[in-house]
Amino acid sequence: MTTVAELLDHGLSDWSHVLAHRADEAVIDAVRARFMGAGVPVELVADTLRDGGAALHQAVASERSDWATPFGGLLAVALLTAEVAAYCSHLVARASAVRSVAVDSLLEDFSAVAVASELGVSRQKVYEIGRGGAKLRDALRQANR
Repeated sequence: MTTVAELLDHGLSDWSHVLAHRADEAVIDAVRARFMGAGVPVELVADTLRDGGAALHQAVASERSDWATPFGGLLAVALLTAEVAAYCSHLVARASAVRSVAVDSLLEDFSAVAVASELGVSRQKVYEIGRGGAKLRDALRQANR
């Protein structure tokens, strides 16, 4: 499976690749239109996602009055940071899903107390994390057939 980061690292810089973390084509089209309307090139979006917004943070921390200029201005910065947040949200959701499946699988072989001890969470949290893991695992199997 190719990740957005891998696509970005390989220099693929068309909008559909850069915005691949957006699940819906209509949303991708709307986001692309906003970026294009603000004059933000796809390469800048790719670079910003690649560094997780670090360059933006460094620029604002510089306290220079023109800190947003290299990125296309304040509107561009607002759009770029919104996209970093959307990408991060995608990563968190994906990690949470994988964790749920892993914890559910661990519960097949180990007690909740043992899993909780290894993860550094409460037994109740283990059940909360693992809830839905079996369903997700089954859904992933179905999708890969």
